[in-house]
Amino acid sequence: MSVIGYKRVSSEGQNLDRQDLGQVDKTFEEKLSGKSAKDRPALQAMIEYAREGDSVVVYSIDRLARDLRDLQDIIQTLNDKGVAIRFLSERLTFSADADDAFAKLQLQMMGAFAEFERNIIKKRQAEGIAKAKAKGVYKGTKKRIDRDKVHQMKSEGHSTYKIAEEMGISRMSVHRILNTEAV
Repeated sequence: MSVIGYKRVSSEGQNLDRQDLGQVDKTFEEKLSGKSAKDRPALQAMIEYAREGDSVVVYSIDRLARDLRDLQDIIQTLNDKGVAIRFLSERLTFSADADDAFAKLQLQMMGAFAEFERNIIKKRQAEGIAKAKAKGVYKGTKKRIDRDKVHQMKSEGHSTYKIAEEMGISRMSVHRILNTEAV
């Protein structure tokens, strides 16, 4: 029986330190948007790693999911494996053997608020982009990374540092491309 921690922030520039989980045996961390659970490798690895009798600790509900369905699916998946999940900030625990109607209600309400907040952020972002376009200052989205070139350079023996430097991307992007596409 082990205690597993999960921490997430939305971007590389943010810090995971405020998410103090206490004593844990293993921690899974990622710096990615919480928009979709299936696009978060550390979350998927944590779910895969968790075994019956384990306990997962997360600082707050919005660190686990920003979509109510994702939140419910993640909790259900863990509970079906016999894994309990505890949210420190909300002081809620969900396990397969507990049937706490009030905790389930709170989960649904908190999850709905997290999803609502995400939708408000998306709306504000769209409004900001529209205003920037009207002023002629919108620069568009980030450039696309040539994934084939990353693989080619790696096969030619270049280090991830050299690939990142030459392509003008982060080493984390290089690792992500090489690790997710190698599977």
